[in-house]
Amino acid sequence: MDRGREHWMVDVREAIALQQELRKRIRLDDDLDEVRTVAGVDTAFPKRGGEPVARCAVVVLSFPELRPVAQVTSVVPITFPYVPGLLAFREGPAIEAALSQLQRLPDLLLFDGHGYAHPRRMGIATHLGVLLDRPTLGCAKSILTGHAEEPGPNPGDRSPLLAPDGELLGYAVRTRRGVKPVYVSAGHRMRHETAVELVLRCARGYRLPEPTRLADKLAGTEMA
Repeated sequence: MDRGREHWMVDVREAIALQQELRKRIRLDDDLDEVRTVAGVDTAFPKRGGEPVARCAVVVLSFPELRPVAQVTSVVPITFPYVPGLLAFREGPAIEAALSQLQRLPDLLLFDGHGYAHPRRMGIATHLGVLLDRPTLGCAKSILTGHAEEPGPNPGDRSPLLAPDGELLGYAVRTRRGVKPVYVSAGHRMRHETAVELVLRCARGYRLPEPTRLADKLAGTEMA
């Protein structure tokens, strides 16, 4: 599973070229076996003195019960600058370091971030999905590219997230009444519609689906 440091040790020009190459391998058709485990993946960037680091948390839950199965964390030095659209190169090493601690990869990886809804269609969920050849989806808190009308007020209401040329990038999805929508897109090996249904099945009364909500909390805690 380890891509090796050479995959991530690139400059901005090389990173964009790599995204464009990986884009050829994206699959937006349903290719999931039975989903029995789902992992939420989130990365934080602690503000502290010394070397800047990325801190990734992965929380594995049973599906559809959403009972805790495992959780792992990693802290990795940051080697790539902050560039919108290239966050995978800041987060990727920490994510792979965390996933490598699991005895086996979960059936589904749910990322706090974008999948296909990305200027080059290569958000963090798609990037890692293609690299790992694993079913993935992205569930983000804001739009990176495209436009979506406000969905209806009820949980499960949705509206298409569209690129300027009309391409479907994902959906704005209401997960809870009275809160802002989340933006769901397929990462790899599933349709956008399937990604939405999986997010809704992982909802437990919060804006964020339970796997990434727990990963977000864990990524934000202090680690030994």
